[in-house]
Amino acid sequence: MSLQNAPLSIVIATRESRLALWQAEHVQSLLRARGHQVELLGMTTKGDQILDRSLSKVGGKGLFVKELEVALEEGRAHIAVHSLKDVPMELPEGFALACVMEREDPRDAFVSPHYPNIDALPQGAVVGTSSLRRQVLLQALRPDLKIEPLRGNLDTRLRKLDEGQYDAIVLAAAGLKRLGLESRIRATFAPAAMLPAAGQGALGIEVRSNRQDLIDALAPLAHQPTWLTVAAERAVSRAMGGSCSMPLAAHGTFTGGVLQLDAAWGDVDAQAPLVRAAASAPVTTLAQAEALGDAIAQRLRAGGARGAEPLN
Repeated sequence: MSLQNAPLSIVIATRESRLALWQAEHVQSLLRARGHQVELLGMTTKGDQILDRSLSKVGGKGLFVKELEVALEEGRAHIAVHSLKDVPMELPEGFALACVMEREDPRDAFVSPHYPNIDALPQGAVVGTSSLRRQVLLQALRPDLKIEPLRGNLDTRLRKLDEGQYDAIVLAAAGLKRLGLESRIRATFAPAAMLPAAGQGALGIEVRSNRQDLIDALAPLAHQPTWLTVAAERAVSRAMGGSCSMPLAAHGTFTGGVLQLDAAWGDVDAQAPLVRAAASAPVTTLAQAEALGDAIAQRLRAGGARGAEPLN
């Protein structure tokens, strides 16, 4: 066996929510099947602890990954498995995205105990989401709805719905499917109606950038079409200064070597209409994917979308 293929002893840093553990255990099983010794290091992040305020007001989605990165830096763990839509567009110096895995369903799901879809909701119904992207897209579909904040892990959000705090909530279909909760999905939104977030449904694995042995070990888990697609999506957000404080959607579909990329930007105060942009191009490299994303961001700005500075 070559040194490059030698088994490694790997510790995965993970949040302790049920979905995060599923994701980490999924990667653990794939790596163990390739002969590596793999253990989990469960951690609670600030994003998990602060539940009374929206992420856009307390530091953004990076709150879900910072403690995991500290564990990598200190050597207590070697890799971190993330929902890619929670990963900031710029990684800290010394860290790298070593692998993007094949995407699960990227769409948003409509979840309600009483109503089959968004059109069936009564006038003024209460819909839960803390995503500014979902808020502006829901407002565009149904301006009459009352959008209320919804924080917590997947089980907590479903419990709040079942307690009657909301008429419906909107969640990522991927998380529900991964946890065997697909039966809770009453309807999935067509991307044309509710454009997904950059990276939604995809898992990314982060490492210290100097760990070439880990990068090599993770290479067989990568799915290149997904990686190219989410690179383009994330490039839109990066070029717009995107974080969870920005109501921005970006979603690509990869067919026959051609990447179709769609994006939308909205005004949370509903003072301006949605700005949409779309383009397609042949893509075979990450640089080409990111160039397409940059071009889409320019079109959004030209259409009136306002960029933002990332949160510190």
